[in-house]
Amino acid sequence: MKKIRIDHNTFIPMPVTLVGTLVDGKPNFMAVGWVSRVNAAPPCIAVSIYKGHYTPVGIEQNSTFSVNFPGTDLLVETDYCGIVSGRKVDKSKIFDLFYGELKTAPMIDQCPLCLECRLVDVHELSTNKLFIGEIVASYTEEKYLTDGQPDYQKMNAMILTMPDNKYRALGAVAGDAWSAGKKMKK
Repeated sequence: MKKIRIDHNTFIPMPVTLVGTLVDGKPNFMAVGWVSRVNAAPPCIAVSIYKGHYTPVGIEQNSTFSVNFPGTDLLVETDYCGIVSGRKVDKSKIFDLFYGELKTAPMIDQCPLCLECRLVDVHELSTNKLFIGEIVASYTEEKYLTDGQPDYQKMNAMILTMPDNKYRALGAVAGDAWSAGKKMKK
Protein backbone atom coordinates (compact mmCIF):
# COMPACT_ATOMS: atom_id res chain seq x y z
CA MET A 1 0.00 0.00 0.00
CA LYS A 2 1.21 3.45 -0.83
CA LYS A 3 0.94 6.07 1.91
CA ILE A 4 -0.82 9.31 1.03
CA ARG A 5 -0.33 12.61 2.79
CA ILE A 6 -3.29 13.87 4.81
CA ASP A 7 -3.92 16.97 6.92
CA HIS A 8 -1.15 17.42 9.49
CA ASN A 9 -3.74 18.47 12.09
CA THR A 10 -4.64 14.82 12.66
CA PHE A 11 -6.22 13.71 15.92
CA ILE A 12 -5.46 10.44 17.66
CA PRO A 13 -7.98 8.42 19.72
CA MET A 14 -8.28 10.01 23.16
CA PRO A 15 -9.57 8.81 26.53
CA VAL A 16 -12.87 10.33 27.58
CA THR A 17 -12.53 11.98 30.98
CA LEU A 18 -14.26 14.48 33.20
CA VAL A 19 -11.84 16.91 34.82
CA GLY A 20 -13.12 18.20 38.14
CA THR A 21 -12.16 21.26 40.14
CA LEU A 22 -13.59 23.84 42.49
CA VAL A 23 -14.14 27.26 40.93
CA ASP A 24 -14.80 29.91 43.56
CA GLY A 25 -15.65 27.07 45.97
CA LYS A 26 -18.18 25.37 43.66
CA PRO A 27 -17.60 21.95 42.01
CA ASN A 28 -17.31 22.02 38.24
CA PHE A 29 -16.67 19.31 35.64
CA MET A 30 -15.54 19.49 32.04
CA ALA A 31 -15.27 16.72 29.44
CA VAL A 32 -11.62 16.50 28.35
CA GLY A 33 -9.98 14.15 25.85
CA TRP A 34 -6.46 15.57 25.77
CA VAL A 35 -5.17 13.55 28.73
CA SER A 36 -2.11 11.33 29.16
CA ARG A 37 0.16 9.80 31.81
CA VAL A 38 3.48 11.62 31.54
CA ASN A 39 5.66 10.35 34.40
CA ALA A 40 6.15 7.09 36.28
CA ALA A 41 7.53 8.10 39.68
CA PRO A 42 5.90 10.11 40.98
CA PRO A 43 2.91 9.22 38.80
CA CYS A 44 1.86 12.30 36.84
CA ILE A 45 -0.86 13.02 34.32
CA ALA A 46 -1.13 15.89 31.83
CA VAL A 47 -4.39 17.57 30.87
CA SER A 48 -4.57 20.11 28.04
CA ILE A 49 -7.44 22.62 28.20
CA TYR A 50 -8.26 25.63 26.03
CA LYS A 51 -7.28 28.82 27.86
CA GLY A 52 -10.73 30.41 27.54
CA HIS A 53 -12.55 27.61 29.38
CA TYR A 54 -13.80 27.95 32.95
CA THR A 55 -12.06 24.86 34.38
CA PRO A 56 -8.48 26.26 34.24
CA VAL A 57 -9.58 29.01 36.67
CA GLY A 58 -10.36 26.40 39.32
CA ILE A 59 -7.21 24.38 38.71
CA GLU A 60 -5.11 27.50 39.21
CA GLN A 61 -7.12 28.70 42.23
CA ASN A 62 -6.66 25.45 44.17
CA SER A 63 -3.61 23.80 42.56
CA THR A 64 -5.66 20.59 42.48
CA PHE A 65 -7.93 18.77 40.05
CA SER A 66 -9.42 15.34 39.45
CA VAL A 67 -9.51 13.18 36.34
CA ASN A 68 -12.60 10.95 36.30
CA PHE A 69 -13.09 8.14 33.78
CA PRO A 70 -16.80 7.64 33.01
CA GLY A 71 -18.27 4.44 31.62
CA THR A 72 -20.54 4.38 28.59
CA ASP A 73 -23.54 4.59 30.96
CA LEU A 74 -22.54 8.23 31.60
CA LEU A 75 -22.18 9.18 27.93
CA VAL A 76 -25.04 11.75 27.95
CA GLU A 77 -23.92 13.44 31.17
CA THR A 78 -20.29 13.46 30.01
CA ASP A 79 -21.15 15.02 26.67
CA TYR A 80 -23.32 17.62 28.43
CA CYS A 81 -20.34 18.61 30.60
CA GLY A 82 -18.40 19.22 27.40
CA ILE A 83 -20.98 21.39 25.65
CA VAL A 84 -22.05 23.73 28.47
CA SER A 85 -19.81 26.07 30.43
CA GLY A 86 -19.66 26.15 34.21
CA ARG A 87 -19.73 29.94 33.86
CA LYS A 88 -23.39 29.66 32.84
CA VAL A 89 -24.58 26.26 34.13
CA ASP A 90 -24.21 24.71 37.59
CA LYS A 91 -22.82 21.21 36.90
CA SER A 92 -22.28 20.41 40.59
CA LYS A 93 -25.59 18.55 40.93
CA ILE A 94 -25.22 16.24 37.91
CA PHE A 95 -23.21 13.63 39.83
CA ASP A 96 -22.76 12.33 43.36
CA LEU A 97 -19.46 13.78 44.55
CA PHE A 98 -16.74 12.80 46.99
CA TYR A 99 -13.42 14.26 48.06
CA GLY A 100 -10.12 12.63 48.94
CA GLU A 101 -7.17 13.81 50.94
CA LEU A 102 -6.63 17.07 49.01
CA LYS A 103 -10.18 18.30 49.84
CA THR A 104 -10.37 20.59 46.77
CA ALA A 105 -10.52 18.10 43.88
CA PRO A 106 -14.15 16.95 43.51
CA MET A 107 -14.53 13.42 42.16
CA ILE A 108 -17.51 11.61 40.68
CA ASP A 109 -18.87 8.63 42.56
CA GLN A 110 -20.52 7.16 39.43
CA CYS A 111 -17.20 7.07 37.51
CA PRO A 112 -15.41 3.71 37.67
CA LEU A 113 -11.98 5.36 38.11
CA CYS A 114 -11.11 8.69 39.70
CA LEU A 115 -7.64 10.22 40.02
CA GLU A 116 -6.96 12.92 42.59
CA CYS A 117 -4.19 15.26 41.43
CA ARG A 118 -1.98 17.98 42.85
CA LEU A 119 -0.87 20.55 40.29
CA VAL A 120 2.90 20.47 39.78
CA ASP A 121 3.38 22.49 36.58
CA VAL A 122 1.56 24.56 33.96
CA HIS A 123 2.84 25.06 30.41
CA GLU A 124 1.41 27.87 28.32
CA LEU A 125 0.80 26.81 24.73
CA SER A 126 -0.57 29.01 21.98
CA THR A 127 -4.24 28.07 22.55
CA ASN A 128 -4.18 25.75 25.56
CA LYS A 129 -2.74 25.37 29.02
CA LEU A 130 -1.06 22.05 29.74
CA PHE A 131 -1.62 21.17 33.39
CA ILE A 132 0.63 18.49 34.86
CA GLY A 133 -0.61 16.93 38.06
CA GLU A 134 0.85 14.38 40.42
CA ILE A 135 -1.64 11.58 41.04
CA VAL A 136 -1.83 11.52 44.84
CA ALA A 137 -4.63 8.94 45.06
CA SER A 138 -6.72 6.70 42.79
CA TYR A 139 -10.23 5.46 43.58
CA THR A 140 -12.29 2.64 42.11
CA GLU A 141 -14.51 -0.26 43.23
CA GLU A 142 -13.64 -3.94 43.59
CA LYS A 143 -15.93 -4.84 40.67
CA TYR A 144 -13.69 -2.83 38.29
CA LEU A 145 -10.51 -4.69 39.19
CA THR A 146 -8.85 -7.78 37.74
CA ASP A 147 -5.95 -9.17 39.76
CA GLY A 148 -5.97 -5.96 41.80
CA GLN A 149 -5.54 -3.68 38.76
CA PRO A 150 -8.05 -1.45 36.92
CA ASP A 151 -9.86 -3.37 34.18
CA TYR A 152 -10.99 -0.89 31.55
CA GLN A 153 -13.26 -3.45 29.85
CA LYS A 154 -15.18 -3.88 33.11
CA MET A 155 -15.36 -0.09 33.42
CA ASN A 156 -16.81 0.31 29.91
CA ALA A 157 -14.27 3.08 29.36
CA MET A 158 -14.68 5.29 26.31
CA ILE A 159 -12.43 6.90 23.75
CA LEU A 160 -13.15 9.93 21.58
CA THR A 161 -12.30 9.93 17.89
CA MET A 162 -12.08 13.02 15.75
CA PRO A 163 -12.84 14.51 13.28
CA ASP A 164 -15.90 12.22 13.23
CA ASN A 165 -16.68 13.31 16.83
CA LYS A 166 -17.70 9.86 18.06
CA TYR A 167 -17.54 8.25 21.48
CA ARG A 168 -16.47 4.63 21.18
CA ALA A 169 -16.43 1.85 23.72
CA LEU A 170 -13.01 0.38 24.34
CA GLY A 171 -12.45 -2.67 22.15
CA ALA A 172 -11.37 -6.19 22.97
CA VAL A 173 -7.84 -7.08 24.04
CA ALA A 174 -5.63 -7.47 20.95
CA GLY A 175 -2.51 -8.82 22.64
CA ASP A 176 -0.14 -8.55 25.58
CA ALA A 177 2.18 -5.52 25.75
CA TRP A 178 5.88 -6.17 26.34
CA SER A 179 5.24 -9.81 25.55
CA ALA A 180 3.76 -10.31 22.05
CA GLY A 181 6.94 -8.99 20.40
CA LYS A 182 9.07 -11.62 22.09
CA LYS A 183 8.01 -13.98 19.29
CA MET A 184 10.35 -12.04 17.01
CA LYS A 185 13.43 -12.51 19.20
CA LYS A 186 15.92 -15.00 17.87
